[in-house]
Amino acid sequence: MRLTVRTRALSLAAAIVGGVVLMLATLVVIDAGSANHVASELVREMPPPLAEAVSQRLEAARDEELAFRLGLLAISGIAILVLALALAWRVARRLETPLELLRDAAWEMAAGRSTALPLPEGGHTREVSLALAAVGSRLATSEASARWLDVILDSMADAVFVTGTDGSIRRVNAAAARLTGWPADELGKMTLAALVAEQDRGAFDVATASTGMRELTFTTRAGQTIPVSLSGSPIAGEDPQLRGCVFVAHDITDRKRAERRIRYLARYDALTKVPNRMQFQHSLQQAIARARRAGRAVALLYLDLDQFKEINDTFGHAAGDRTLEILSERLIAQIPAETMLGRLAGDEFGLFVENLPRAEDNRPMLATLARELLEQLSRPFHIDNQEMMITTSVGIALCPQDADNVVDLIRDADAAMYHSKQNGGNSCSFYTPDMSAVAVERLMLKSKLRRAVERAELVMLYQPKVDLDHGRVVGAEALLRWRLPGHGDIPPAQFIPLAEESNLISEIGEWVLKRVCRDYRRWQDHVPQPGRVSINLSLKQLRQAEFIPNCRSVFSDFDVSPVNFELEITETTLMTDSRRMVSLLDELRGMGVHLSIDDFGTGYSSLAALQQFPVGTLKIDQSFVQHAAVAAGLDNVEVVNARAEAHRPSAPFDTVICRAVGKVPDFIRLAGHLCAPDGRMLAMKGQSPEAELQGLPKAWRVVAVHRLEVPGLDAERHLVELARA
Repeated sequence: MRLTVRTRALSLAAAIVGGVVLMLATLVVIDAGSANHVASELVREMPPPLAEAVSQRLEAARDEELAFRLGLLAISGIAILVLALALAWRVARRLETPLELLRDAAWEMAAGRSTALPLPEGGHTREVSLALAAVGSRLATSEASARWLDVILDSMADAVFVTGTDGSIRRVNAAAARLTGWPADELGKMTLAALVAEQDRGAFDVATASTGMRELTFTTRAGQTIPVSLSGSPIAGEDPQLRGCVFVAHDITDRKRAERRIRYLARYDALTKVPNRMQFQHSLQQAIARARRAGRAVALLYLDLDQFKEINDTFGHAAGDRTLEILSERLIAQIPAETMLGRLAGDEFGLFVENLPRAEDNRPMLATLARELLEQLSRPFHIDNQEMMITTSVGIALCPQDADNVVDLIRDADAAMYHSKQNGGNSCSFYTPDMSAVAVERLMLKSKLRRAVERAELVMLYQPKVDLDHGRVVGAEALLRWRLPGHGDIPPAQFIPLAEESNLISEIGEWVLKRVCRDYRRWQDHVPQPGRVSINLSLKQLRQAEFIPNCRSVFSDFDVSPVNFELEITETTLMTDSRRMVSLLDELRGMGVHLSIDDFGTGYSSLAALQQFPVGTLKIDQSFVQHAAVAAGLDNVEVVNARAEAHRPSAPFDTVICRAVGKVPDFIRLAGHLCAPDGRMLAMKGQSPEAELQGLPKAWRVVAVHRLEVPGLDAERHLVELARA
């Protein structure tokens, strides 16, 4: 630019100087010609000799004049040329400097860098500068918009593909590169269809895909397939080069994984990995349909763990879950190949055997299968360095003999399972029609038990304890009854298990404690010393963290002393988590509460083992004597002697009470080993204890026999007080 401006300026100056010189030369020639013409006219008028001499002199003068003028013209031309060049140089510089600045600013703008443009005072250069500034401003705005668009696109978590009408990729964002594994420049050389997995590529069309949303699979650079949700929109414009489509691809891998997980959990149990109740019922329904078409039979075995809640309560739910896992593994390993196993509820499992002959008796085969399962499940469970034993109750129902549909078949098998559980568990039972009535009655009672407290259907009866020396009542045992309208009094043995199953035992236990304390406070208003009242406790009550604080609160609310109460705990409850029980009972004993062991002989503990507990009263169950005598073929006396010697405690109990011993002398022999020398023994007998008192050892004498009128009991009871002779 600089050379061009200067060359043009110099050329212009040279042209000007040449024109001036040419004009001056013309004037000189014209002037010389005029002078020569005048001189020639004068010479013609002169005589020839003179005219020749004058002509020579004039010609010489003309030559000198011409040379002088030409020299003067040359000097003038040079001077004019210098002035013209100087002027041209100045003009060129004035034009050249803003142009150079405009050129440099234009290159800066072209490079994407903002710069200030020169603004001349006037002329076309100023207009050019203003125009270029406007162009630069619009270009900067466009570049800022483009950068802003890039930032927006790269900030998106979803992949964006801008394609032409033929599907060729023109632009992508950073997420597209991350999703596909291809660099952005490599993607710019590909088509969108090339990213679609082979199984979806045949049905993929850019024009169709740009008008909605669809799910398909992309293939990454590493060959991995990724499910995506692809939505598209066409790009319209007057310029054909700007037309195309924009696609947004969202990675739906997590959603697909969650959907698969949901579908799995909808059919299978997450813990045991076996079909859940819904899937099991669906499969059982299909098996029944197949059996109906083929004229075959289907057998359903309903399994329920005995006392499984004690494992959860004692060792925690993690141990309970692990127990269920081991149990399902054992079942899967034991059942035949054509048998399907499912988890129907918390600790309830079901399995069905299909393709059984309908005309034959399948009970022996099913009983054998049930016994094998019970044997496997009764093996010890080792969890967290703890050995646990657990048993199972099994109920069996057949289709179509017992039921012809899924709902009734499961109901019948459940009723048979409950019958096994009622018979002590660890056994199997086949369904019979009378079991349904029992199951319905049990369900009805469980439902009504929830309203028993608020409807005031629970009542407390008190069995008195009599001092035979003085003939006065020295205490009582609190007996809970459920007086259900239309059913009469329901004994605790029938409704307490229902309360424990439905988690109502804590509410009922709290009601019993408050009711006994209220009654005791009312007795104190009439009797100075009503004596000690015994209250039965359940395992669930003892496991409550708030049990002891609640006891303190109730005793305080009714203003009664804890020393006036005796809490009875069964042997089985006592031996469950014995270390914690010792601490708990020590705290109760510290409050002043008297403690006793109820139904001793129903568990597996020894009397020596019971000495670690701070209890003062031992109540011996009749099975402690009778069951072993029947099993061993011994009379009661031999069993009493053998057991007393085997279980002799190091510290005798203050009081020993034995219920329903076959003969009073047997009880005496047993109690003599258990009771302290100055202790007392009370034997509760039936209607006629006199015959039972014959054969009394000489070391003991009968102090008195007292007939008791016990409300709520349909038979007479007698207390026999014995003392050493």
